[in-house]
Amino acid sequence: MQPASSPTASGRAAWCVLGRAQGGATVLVELDASGTEIARSAFRPDELATEVSRREQTQHPRWVWSDTTAWYPRLLAAGVTVERCHDLRLVHRILRHSQLVREPSAIRAAEAWDTPLAPHVPERDTGATLFDLEAGSERSGGVPQDIDEALAEFSRHRAASEGSADPGRLRLLVAAESAGALLAAELHEAGIPWDEAEHDRILQDALGPRPGRDQVPARMAEAAAEVREALGDPTLQLESHPRLLRALHRAGVDVDSTSQWELAEHEHPVIAPLLAYKKMSRLLAANGWAWLDEWIHDGRYRPVYVPGGVVTGRWASSGGGALQIPRQLRSALRADPGWRLVSADVSQLEPRVLAAMSADGAMLAAGAGRDLYAGIVGAGIVATRQEAKTGMLGALYGGTTGDSGRVVPRLRRSFPDAMRLVDDAAATGERGGTVSTWLGRSSPAPEEAWVQAQRSANQPDAPSGEQERARRSARDRGRFTRNFVVQGTAAEWALSWMAGLRLALATFEEVPKPSSAPASGRVFARRAHLAFFLHDEVIVHAPAEQAEAAAEAIREAADAAGRLLFPGSTVDLPLDLQISERSTQK
Repeated sequence: MQPASSPTASGRAAWCVLGRAQGGATVLVELDASGTEIARSAFRPDELATEVSRREQTQHPRWVWSDTTAWYPRLLAAGVTVERCHDLRLVHRILRHSQLVREPSAIRAAEAWDTPLAPHVPERDTGATLFDLEAGSERSGGVPQDIDEALAEFSRHRAASEGSADPGRLRLLVAAESAGALLAAELHEAGIPWDEAEHDRILQDALGPRPGRDQVPARMAEAAAEVREALGDPTLQLESHPRLLRALHRAGVDVDSTSQWELAEHEHPVIAPLLAYKKMSRLLAANGWAWLDEWIHDGRYRPVYVPGGVVTGRWASSGGGALQIPRQLRSALRADPGWRLVSADVSQLEPRVLAAMSADGAMLAAGAGRDLYAGIVGAGIVATRQEAKTGMLGALYGGTTGDSGRVVPRLRRSFPDAMRLVDDAAATGERGGTVSTWLGRSSPAPEEAWVQAQRSANQPDAPSGEQERARRSARDRGRFTRNFVVQGTAAEWALSWMAGLRLALATFEEVPKPSSAPASGRVFARRAHLAFFLHDEVIVHAPAEQAEAAAEAIREAADAAGRLLFPGSTVDLPLDLQISERSTQK
């Protein structure tokens, strides 16, 4: 991944800005490395893909556009990819909040570029996109499409980044976020290879034969009948949480909720069938036959990814639940004939990122070349791996009771630099301050109502109940900022990993047409490509003869991402890497 202001040869565009002019024409403005306009041209919508392809081959510019979801899908459908972009919508959100930006007033005043975390996502093949909006339409996805608006916003971005407290870090963050936008569109275009027959088999094994419309699967119905019999209520509606709770109380099962963990603490004939029913109900609702019919087409699952959809910078999903594929369904992820799935995930990513951020020597040593939790046990800090895991999660998420409360103090003594980093982040949040990730994504400021509640509770005559509510609210915010710095930095590492891997895979030669995977689309049918991403996991769909090379590319990209973010660090970010026809990860 190159920094966002790579110089180019004299007279060659470093940046190509796309937008719309009055009347609906698509306009391309070329800028040199200093941001000075050197040429401007207009195209019909049907000419743009050809022009973008030509410039990619001759100039390799960074494309600047309002919103990747508005521009890139139609280019991909035409068989055109771009190497780099600058997504004005996503970058605006970062710069608007980043504490590294010394003069944010111009960015914050450009309110037309403010968008929520879950953006508009155009349909893949139908519906309005930038290229078929009616003439005169100026906005798509909630942000301006006008070329002059795009140029003005890009100028604000350059000024904010170059005048920031750490331009280098912000440039990396901006490049990674924009690369993520390209990746999200490409993942949707290529899709995840999906075995519909295997998915149906899994559902039938778990739920029974596919039922008719508005009918309950046989095994769910049997479990429901057992629950009603055990509770002595033959008409009980199990989907009604209040009624189910009342029935449990009448049967002597004193629970506050129907969560698995709380139910499992009780012994009663209703517990086993109720837990079984809840498990089947979740599978049916989230990934049942209706999901299979809606989301799987031509052997592909094409979820809608939302880069930066979580405030920490993690991705979200706007449809299909790509970030929540249960282990039970993983065998339905199946490579095309003659292809392989190359899967890799990182062990204990967030704790290892914390060790690198804090440069905590003892914690880095505990995870060097081995399972981090086993290393904590080996250092004599705790007795079992589960204790180590529980304590570390408590440190990252603010656990203060139970096993977490018992183990975290030991971690503070053994890993003082790492624990100080998250403890300081929590203290900042409790005071109402903001914190930042390694590359400069900052947490949002607290709402004014929160600030006022804290001030009111600190008055000498404030009621004790108000003071306690304020303390709880402050602790909640501290837990959020404690985790924000680590989860957000881990997301930055993962984006850098994927961005580097994406560029490496783009250099792979295409396989002969008989060996292609046509369902992956015009761009990806004949070479290895990313097919899935989940926080700390990637899956590459590769021709069998390219699988080993793809695995090596995954390793090299992970190592490069570590060096990019944490130069000089000894942090070990080990990969669990497998090559198979079916997914076995997670």
